[in-house]
Amino acid sequence: MSDSLVIIPTFNEKENIERIIRTVFSLPKDFHVLIIEDNSPDGTAAIVSRLMTEFPAQLFMEQRKGKLGLGTAYIHGFHWAIDRKYDYIFEMDADFSHNPADLVRLYNEAKSKGADLVIGSRYVTGVNVVNWPIGRVLMSYYASAYVRFITRMKIWDTTAGFKCYARPVLEAIDFDNIHFTGYAFQIEMKFLAWKLGFKIVEIPIIFTDRTLGESKMSKGIFKEAVFGVIKLRFKSLFKKYKRKNA
Repeated sequence: MSDSLVIIPTFNEKENIERIIRTVFSLPKDFHVLIIEDNSPDGTAAIVSRLMTEFPAQLFMEQRKGKLGLGTAYIHGFHWAIDRKYDYIFEMDADFSHNPADLVRLYNEAKSKGADLVIGSRYVTGVNVVNWPIGRVLMSYYASAYVRFITRMKIWDTTAGFKCYARPVLEAIDFDNIHFTGYAFQIEMKFLAWKLGFKIVEIPIIFTDRTLGESKMSKGIFKEAVFGVIKLRFKSLFKKYKRKNA
């Protein structure tokens, strides 16, 4: 039984899913993988089902009825992981924008150095992004600066989606009170971990934009993040934060 679970949400990832799963299982550290599959019409689930017969003790899949949002996919996975007592729970994209080899680095930072939340950061040592047009790089970088300014969090990559949680962090958060479903979900989770007093560490990674499949970014997702941060900060002024299991 591994102590670590990697949660990978999928929607139309047939070009990437087999390769990302095999890459994770080739790492020197033993990881389990949970795919949260949102009824992809391209056959992603069929590929995962076939691989589950090859890796019956390592690979798992939860299928949902449709595309219900990134945040709800991860929350579904968090409940699954907590129920099965994994000590370290990871978020990772299916498209190789996050290098699976960095899972080991995130794990070591949490396991050996006692970090509660480890963030694979694009911006903690500058700008480490490959294959993005300069306009998107600037938008992402200054979006993180905007979030830092509004929330007062001392986190350089506030929208990062490559993370490792120690289980107590997830056990302390009341998922019923998570308000965002898109990329603002990533900000909200960091904000709650920070407000609850957990130790957050950023380690540098190189983020490489996908070469196969289509990006899930949209104007609606970006709008949710921009205005959601203001709402998050405003509500925090009148709220007392307490760990769920305290």
